[in-house]
Amino acid sequence: MKVLCIFDLPADHQEKIRAVDPSVELTMAAGWFDGEIRDSWAAFNSERYLSPDATGHGTQEERDALLAETDVVFATWPYPYNIRSRAPKLKWFNQQPAGASNLLKSDLWGSDIIVTTSRGYGNTLPIAEFAISGLLYFAKSLGNAERERAALQIDKSGYNPMLLEGKTLCVIGAGGIGGHVGRLAAGLGLRVVGVRRHPDGALPEGFAEVRGPDGLLDLLGESHFAAVCCQWTPETDKLMNKAAFAAMKPDGAVANIARGEIIDEDAMVAALDSGHLRGAALDVYVGEFEHPPSEDLWKHPKILITPHVSGKSDIYYRRSTDLFCENLRAFLDDKPMKNVIDWETGY
Repeated sequence: MKVLCIFDLPADHQEKIRAVDPSVELTMAAGWFDGEIRDSWAAFNSERYLSPDATGHGTQEERDALLAETDVVFATWPYPYNIRSRAPKLKWFNQQPAGASNLLKSDLWGSDIIVTTSRGYGNTLPIAEFAISGLLYFAKSLGNAERERAALQIDKSGYNPMLLEGKTLCVIGAGGIGGHVGRLAAGLGLRVVGVRRHPDGALPEGFAEVRGPDGLLDLLGESHFAAVCCQWTPETDKLMNKAAFAAMKPDGAVANIARGEIIDEDAMVAALDSGHLRGAALDVYVGEFEHPPSEDLWKHPKILITPHVSGKSDIYYRRSTDLFCENLRAFLDDKPMKNVIDWETGY
């Protein structure tokens, strides 16, 4: 079983993969495809994710030869668009990031091979902490401190802090990351409700209620805060639209640590400008892999934008290699695998 990893993995992670089965032949090709990635992705994206001097290794023929003999590819973001067409023996592609929508532009999407993600096995807890931090930033009017420092003038009247205890947070996507968000929010005294595709079963820790997607507007009507944690699919595109923001209780805030396209940014800005929302903490925005945020977002005094860094932390919390090894064992044994993308649902 020939496994090709096209990004850097610590030595102990490599040994975990090799230890799954004697038949596993792991080839490390970290950085080999960087030149192709730089040529095919938007320059803005390459500048963010590749080293300035990254041009790749080997010749095109050598890289093609690697793919031609590969059964399994373990990749991160970004990746070569055309892996499927160059890997005739490919049976399974695993993406280290959680977002299935990362693969939309590739020839893997809707293809005949198994494609999996590391959904639920990334730095989920730091991402959840980030979402809570963004909501606290606006709940406590902390943006005022930065404006006062810039003006060198104190203005206590500009602060309008909210008490979180007793308020309601709606978690949109009450799965891995959303589950952490709900648990942390409940610890602060918030009442937590949420939506997810399959709401049956036990409630996640800290949640008072979880409904299906058709219950979103009703739950937002009870909520001062919203945290967007779901996958971006055709069903969730602009899910947070004019009606969704209007449904929220006034003077609340929203945090988005999922994908920018889940929020209708025009509707969000309108809700901020009208005063219905007090703030929006965005770790993502529409088109973040192609260009910087628009000036309307970046310069808005009620918007806090960060460059998709919510998953970073001082402690490596990722378990993506463990999931890959578990799935590799299942793949070899012809058993069900975790996080296989369903092309119909989009994740």
